[in-house]
Amino acid sequence: MKKKDFYHLHSDVCKTLSNPKRQEILDNLRTKEMTVNELVRATGITQANLSQHLSILRTKGIVSARREGINVIYSISNPKIIKAFDLISDVLKDALDSQSKTVKAATGRKI
Repeated sequence: MKKKDFYHLHSDVCKTLSNPKRQEILDNLRTKEMTVNELVRATGITQANLSQHLSILRTKGIVSARREGINVIYSISNPKIIKAFDLISDVLKDALDSQSKTVKAATGRKI
């Protein structure tokens, strides 16, 4: 695979993860498998909308699904996704902390 092709695939996965509702879904699936109904209760996302997001996440290989009776159970397909999610979250928290300290220093408030 050419590097440019890889960059396009990488960008596509990043776009998939850039949606706040999908991030919330991933955060809920980080430690356990869940059914659609459990995810609806945990996130407040309507079932129709949640199903659309789960379909996108499945298509991109980010979540896996398996049938158990009448339920479809979702899980993270690769734990590295959560590591990447957490790393980006840490970078964001660091940036917000830095901005907060800059504002406090500029306004003369104690940190």
